[in-house]
Order: sequence, then structure tokens, then C-alpha cells
Amino acid sequence: MRIISWNTNGLRATAKQGFFTPLFENSPDVLCLQETKAEPEQLPENVRDVPGYHSYFSHPKIKKGYSGVAIYTKEKPKEVFYGMGKKKLDDEGRLLGVKYKNKHKNFTLINVYFPNGGQGPERLKYKLEFYDAFLKFVLKLRKNGENVIFCGDINTAHTPIDLARPKENEENTGFLPIERAWLDKVVKNNFVDIWRNFNPDKKDVYTYWDQKTRARDRNVGWRIDYFFADKKMMSLGHSPTGEAKIKDTGMLNGYYGSDHCPIFLETD
Repeated sequence: MRIISWNTNGLRATAKQGFFTPLFENSPDVLCLQETKAEPEQLPENVRDVPGYHSYFSHPKIKKGYSGVAIYTKEKPKEVFYGMGKKKLDDEGRLLGVKYKNKHKNFTLINVYFPNGGQGPERLKYKLEFYDAFLKFVLKLRKNGENVIFCGDINTAHTPIDLARPKENEENTGFLPIERAWLDKVVKNNFVDIWRNFNPDKKDVYTYWDQKTRARDRNVGWRIDYFFADKKMMSLGHSPTGEAKIKDTGMLNGYYGSDHCPIFLETD
């Protein structure tokens, strides 16, 4: 099973510029998009309804042209859920999840566009509140017996190896100690940063570059897009009850159309 995750930085623009359809050329089983910035009725029909896929969208309840996530999946999930059940945190349309429960697949996939902590202390406070609520949410799912994978734009680089200029960004949101501490907590709760697990010492591999400074040309970037999975999913092997085993992960860093590149995950 191949899952692709991408902060598209505006799905209408992505489609208009010709970067949407090529995502399906490798026939991903699931495509998770963040920062779609559109309500479904604002999207072209060929973006809203892709042949061979079921599509689901979440968007802000108040502010238009902002935030938003989408999931395209070949297999119809047993359940689709929107948000964490907390109105204040769900109103920005940042979380969309699907549950697969059959003899071939038995896991919950959550697509999240985590808040950016910029634009003042209130947004940083909101980001940290979202972080804490999300971790409680996925821990509850796991306690209920669900095998959890979550992906998306987390908007924080975890360690110095995850951005090109860590020293210069120590006091900037996206690399603040308090933001990074939350990722430490995620790992301590036995969720695995899958790419780093496969590439423990690899440097100079990023998923986001500032467009204004043409940072991608110089590879001055940040790794802020992730796949995390329950630790037990890294070593399950083939399971008769359908729990996925993580096989591979990587970045499609030659793919353009956004200030982020897509990332992918493969399970058995």
C-alpha cells in the first residue's frame, strides 16, 4: 500500500498549474493533502471526483481560502471522521481521518495540517493547544485498540539535523524548544518518525523551502512533513488480521507545485 502526503499550498492553484493529476500517475492507494484552501464546491470536477478514488474534504467553518485537508483513497474506508471533537480546534478544518478494518487492512490513518505558530503569541498558544489535544486523541485511539498512522505538515522541525540552519532559528517558531518538546513526547509515547527511523543520520533532506528567497534552489530547507506510526507497526510482519507493516518511506523532492514536496509511505 502506497500513501502520499503533501502540503499543496492551495489545491485550486495546484490543479490550475497542472500539478494535481500527475500525483496519481504512480497510482497511490491513498493521497493526503494539506492546506487545500478550498471548499469542495470551489474545486473543478476532475479534482473533486477522481476516477477510481473516494474523496473526502474538510475545510474551515468560518475563514474561507485557508487551511483545509483532503483524502483520496482507492478503498472505501469503514469510517471517516472530521476533527478531534473539540470545536475550537476543529473549526479550522485541520484534521481528517479514515479507518480501514478488514482482513487486508486494519489501521487508522489521520491526515493533519498542524497550525503554524507565527503571527504572535496567540497563534503559538493555539498551536501548542492543538498539539496537546492531538496527542491525547491518538493515544485514546490506540488505547481502544486502533493501529494509528498520522501524516501531514507538523510545522516543526524536530532536531538540528532536520533543518539547514538550526542555530539561526533557535528563537523562531517551527524550531522553538517548546514545539520540539512536543515531538519528543510523541516519540516517548511510542510513535515512530518513520523517515528518521529509516535514515537516522541522513542530512540535507528537507520537505519545505521558503519560496520568497528561492531556498529550494540552494536546499536551505526544513523537514516539517512527517509520517508517524505506532511503534508496533514497524515490526509486525505480515498479519492475518491486517495490521500494516511499514516497508519504506521517502520524499518526492523533485516534485514541484508548492513550497513543500510530497512524502510517501509504503506498507505491506
